[in-house]
Amino acid sequence: MDLGIEGRVAVVTGADSGIGLASALELLREGARVVLTDTDEAAVRAAAESLGAPAGSWAAVGADLTRPDDVAHLVRATEEAFGPAGILVHAAGIHGAQGLFHEIDDDGWLETLQVDLLAAVRTVRALLPGMRAAGWGRIVLISSENGLQPYVDELPYNASKAALLNLTKGLSKTYGSEGVLVNAVSPAFVETPMTDEMMDARAAELGVDRDEAVRSFLAEERPFIETDRRGRPEEVAAVVALLCSARASYVIGSNYRVDGGSVATI
Repeated sequence: MDLGIEGRVAVVTGADSGIGLASALELLREGARVVLTDTDEAAVRAAAESLGAPAGSWAAVGADLTRPDDVAHLVRATEEAFGPAGILVHAAGIHGAQGLFHEIDDDGWLETLQVDLLAAVRTVRALLPGMRAAGWGRIVLISSENGLQPYVDELPYNASKAALLNLTKGLSKTYGSEGVLVNAVSPAFVETPMTDEMMDARAAELGVDRDEAVRSFLAEERPFIETDRRGRPEEVAAVVALLCSARASYVIGSNYRVDGGSVATI
């Protein structure tokens, strides 16, 4: 399917691995010019090079999106490389502070909110003027099943991801009439460095290998995942790419769950 975004300029955050990197690859395949960004420029450059995309179709930028100066640098670097961005996929995030509510202090909450919510706010705010001026834009914020189905030992992460869904709806109502369409994608338990780290910690605690940790986690903690496996980044990226496309011209303010059935309600 031709998604109608050949030549469009896209920024993908959290692009050194996982869903961000897979989304960058899908957009490159559709002919977009993609700026991949993450905190470590060397790492995100190496990740971009691993995709095998032609030179001149991508750029790698190091930016810590909790720092306004770095966000401004990302915008300048994008415009110098390709011009104003028409697409933003915001996949940057951390698991953040874990534990029961009474065990998490202000610092744990603030760090999680800075990365998982306010980084999205800053990045959208910085790239939005170019989209409004062009009368065309696509913004996809990566939320999570946790935004709808919170888990008791991940409350800062839950709250951040729920806030992203609310932000998505509010932005869509504010700028949809100007041609800037904002949507969210909510994955569940996808094969990423974040869930690898979670499963390695679980494996060490249980004295088993990662595969057994995944199996036990699915059985005990995610019983509604009907596929009985972790998702793959490319499965999420396929939905992201569609929402970034000209084909998704009537999809505004929606949340697409790519969760294997994990969220128990409809």
